[in-house]
Amino acid sequence: MELKNAARLSELDWLRVILIFAVFLHHVFMPFNGDNWHIMNNESSKLLDDVMVYFEQFRLPALFFISGVGTVILLSKVTIKKFALDKLLRLFIPLLVGLLLVVPPQNYIENINQLQSYWQEYPKLVLNFEANHLWFIEYLIVFAFLAIPINMFLNFNFGKVVINAVKTIAKCRAGLFLLVGFLIIIKVYFSLTFASDDNKIENLSSSAYYFFFFITGMIFIRSKSVWQAICDQRFFNLIILLVSTLIFYGYYYSPDLSEYLSLDTRWALWWTVCCLVSWSMLLTMLGFAQYYLTKTPKWLHISNELIYPFYIFHQTVIVVIGYFVINWQMPLSIKVISLFALSFLITSGICYFIIKPFNILRFLFGLKPLNKATTVVAQKSVKSNL
Repeated sequence: MELKNAARLSELDWLRVILIFAVFLHHVFMPFNGDNWHIMNNESSKLLDDVMVYFEQFRLPALFFISGVGTVILLSKVTIKKFALDKLLRLFIPLLVGLLLVVPPQNYIENINQLQSYWQEYPKLVLNFEANHLWFIEYLIVFAFLAIPINMFLNFNFGKVVINAVKTIAKCRAGLFLLVGFLIIIKVYFSLTFASDDNKIENLSSSAYYFFFFITGMIFIRSKSVWQAICDQRFFNLIILLVSTLIFYGYYYSPDLSEYLSLDTRWALWWTVCCLVSWSMLLTMLGFAQYYLTKTPKWLHISNELIYPFYIFHQTVIVVIGYFVINWQMPLSIKVISLFALSFLITSGICYFIIKPFNILRFLFGLKPLNKATTVVAQKSVKSNL
């Protein structure tokens, strides 16, 4: 197995934090873009919606790619049994805790006018077993266990043929980008077959799409030459991204084509332009991150550790605080800034002051335990900051 010879991939540390922050921003903006979300402001911004639809195309796909990379690295260091146990402890338990404690307040706020007190409604809210934004963790659990046989397959001869084929096409400047053809086929076929926009794991229009990014992460990280090619071709991929962006918004703002094209054809074109942006953005981000983001400073290391509980808590905090903010008699811009600041501070505070110092909470939210000496120091640090 040919893995990148580095203790940490600093570029992925940076991208992971940046992308989760982008997810946070997306949910901060959701009450104000006119979509039907958990809470909605009376006034909305069409411009905000037009910008958000673009960034939706690559945040989560890139995170699944990074997860695929991390999966191969971990499997190269531990046994399959230890890997499976690690995923159960660090994914399933936080998902279960999230379903029991973190998600119910969102569902309550969404239907608060039809419900009684939160504690009276809590049993019903829990029994709904709605994952909401934690569907991402559900996907990671399934993908991680599928990755075990896939990783074994990639170690065998036919798997090596696949990796060598990717190495060969990576030598051509447009080679890796042309893999978008597979992505488009997957997205269009499964989206037409499974006509649903939910994120349940059984909805292959969603799960197969994200699984493509996960698998490419597993494949790319096995070849140093492929990883280097992404860096070397970063400016070429940037040009492709700019062209893809023009095509994306060209179709997004195109006049009504229903007279000329069927609904399925129009949707197929939309999914195609979305794939062009998501794949070209992934390659561009990876290339520039490799070149410029070569160190992981201490604050980034801490952020990487806490980004998981931050993701688990952030949407609930946004929904609860946003319920009050949208009722303020203030301009939309003030509401957005206020919701951003309050949600970020509270979510970060929960992660740093409540989750980080205590091993029982670290365990429940997917973090590795602190040793005793570190725990004492961390608890003293928290007290000194209160």
